Amino acid sequence: MSSDHPNVMTVFQLRRQGRLEEAYETARLLYAENKDPHTSAAMCLSAVDWRQHLISEGQTLEAEKIDKALNRLLQRTPEHLLSGIWGEEEAASYLQCQGYEILECDWHSKHRDIDIIARQGGCVVFVEVKTRRNRNYLEPEAAVNYQKQQNLRRAINHYVKLHHLDAPWRFDVITVVGTLGTSTPEINHIEDFALM
Repeated sequence: MSSDHPNVMTVFQLRRQGRLEEAYETARLLYAENKDPHTSAAMCLSAVDWRQHLISEGQTLEAEKIDKALNRLLQRTPEHLLSGIWGEEEAASYLQCQGYEILECDWHSKHRDIDIIARQGGCVVFVEVKTRRNRNYLEPEAAVNYQKQQNLRRAINHYVKLHHLDAPWRFDVITVVGTLGTSTPEINHIEDFALM
C-alpha cells in the first residue's frame, strides 16, 4: 500500500481533526476493500460520529440510513474489539491534546503489540491502553499484570533495537472508562508505570 493511500490511521486522524464526513467516506472506501477488525472498527466509529452529526443538523432521514447500516455492521464486529480500538483512539487524542506527537498506533512485534508509541519532547513514550465500561470489578490498570508486562517489555525491547533508539524512554498506562458514544470518557494517565 503506498503512503498516499488512505488507511485506518487516516480515518482516525480525520476524526480527531473533526473532519467527520471525510472520515466516514474514507472508512466506507476502506471497508469496501477490506473487512478486517480494525477497518470494521474504523467504519463503526466514523459512522457513529457522522450519524450523530447528521442528527444534530436535523438530517434524520440520512441518519436513519446510517443507523441501519451501522446496526448490521455492529452485528459483525465484536464489541470488545470495537471498545478497545475506541479506547486507543480516545487515548491518542488525549495525548495529542497534551502536546505529545503520536509516532505509532497498534505497533506489532510478532504476537506482541504496543498500543501507542508517542514522543514527548525528547522522550519516547510507550503506552498501554486499558478500556473498560466501568470500574465495578477491577481498576483497568490492574489488567497490566505480570504476564502482560513481560510481553510489553519484549515488544518495547524489540522496538528499541529495531529503530536503534538512542533517546530516553518510559512506559505509561492510560485507562479509558466509558462506552462508545459517551460524550466524555474518564481518562487516567499513569506516567512512568513500573515494568516488572
